[in-house]
Amino acid sequence: MKTLTSPMQYYPSTGWVDRPTHLEAPLQGEHYCDIAVVGGGVGGMLTALRLAENGRDVTLLESDLCGWGASARNAGYLSSTVGSDPHILAKYYAGRFHGLVRFADSAVHFTEDLIDHHSIDCDYEQTGILASAVTPSQLEAVKAGAQILIDAGIDSEIVDGRDMGVPDAFLGGIYTRIGGIMNPGKFALGLRDAVLASAITTFEQSRVLDVKDTGGSVTLDTSSGRVHANQVVLTNNAHAKELSITPRWLSTPVQVTAIETEQVAPNLLDAAGWTSRTPMVTRHIVMESYRTTPRGTIVITTRKLQMPRGKITDRQPDQAIVADLIRAFRTRFPTLHDVQPAKAWAGWIGMTPSVLPVAGYASPRVIYNSACNGHGLAQAPYLGSLVADYICGQGMHDHLKAVWRAKPKFAPGLVNPQTLKLAWLADRLTDRRG
Repeated sequence: MKTLTSPMQYYPSTGWVDRPTHLEAPLQGEHYCDIAVVGGGVGGMLTALRLAENGRDVTLLESDLCGWGASARNAGYLSSTVGSDPHILAKYYAGRFHGLVRFADSAVHFTEDLIDHHSIDCDYEQTGILASAVTPSQLEAVKAGAQILIDAGIDSEIVDGRDMGVPDAFLGGIYTRIGGIMNPGKFALGLRDAVLASAITTFEQSRVLDVKDTGGSVTLDTSSGRVHANQVVLTNNAHAKELSITPRWLSTPVQVTAIETEQVAPNLLDAAGWTSRTPMVTRHIVMESYRTTPRGTIVITTRKLQMPRGKITDRQPDQAIVADLIRAFRTRFPTLHDVQPAKAWAGWIGMTPSVLPVAGYASPRVIYNSACNGHGLAQAPYLGSLVADYICGQGMHDHLKAVWRAKPKFAPGLVNPQTLKLAWLADRLTDRRG
């Protein structure tokens, strides 16, 4: 293997974009508004923007920098992925399955329109996405699940990997025509620009420590001030459980990891069989994803998840997980064995027990919504807009009904350190058998 001209860089935030140097001032003293939104990710920003467009007096509170959490750290897939295995969804969510499919499909189109509306330069490419098997047995399962999604109305087809122009390791599966890839950091910061240019009162560096619904109003405490609002929307995803008002088991924080290679010559990608450059995700329990970028690199994500040991704080990626991602890359792309990783970063996302977007009332004046789950880049802003319209008296959209929870009660999720380890072992056993 050749030696990198510079050492591999580890980021505690994101490798997609540089961090803005200017932050909005934190909340100081007492502040009054109609509606407060907690969490400045793409979901929270869209909730606030839509509320402001409907003429509401909105305050947005973000613990750090709007758009700098999971919104800027993901793989940049604009995907119509619906939760977990289609067989499970069709069986256990039979009454809502078609609504969930329509929600996910509409979320992609909504986000594409959002990019155009705000003229966000985020390198978006409408490529479609291939959910591929990497073993013959996995391929049969993927085909069966794909047919369920196709029958439900997802604009997809079952394909062979050779016909798709992808490397031999990717045998084929379901190719979804809508959606594509973008630079998620540019997208999130583009939304931040739209928020800061609007009438929304934005406080960054303002972590909300407590939310209390007193019956007449809601108070939100930070370390340096207090907000009094008539209503509150919680969109803090991985940090949801830090607030006592959040429904128990709503969201479990997990850390995902990404690596980016050095630049790869186009002829080497062609020789590897990736002539189409179609972005790919594998159909493991915990997926792997592979995509190219406009800067001539490859970004590889996930494969193994981590849970926090105590309080959630940004930290550099785990070197063992980075090494595991590199092994996966070498396995899937053997002809690119000399291509070296140049960057690695990691960050927290929120996983709901059903791995589906959810929304509902935490109390009479407090609404929560959570739409990350590792594929929420399109779903989080769309859900935020639906919740905002509902608050503004426009009724409950059918797509919001599909994810709405009548009661703030959730069963304990299956996400814990033991199950995450078992998922990784099961995926590696699948690979070995293949």
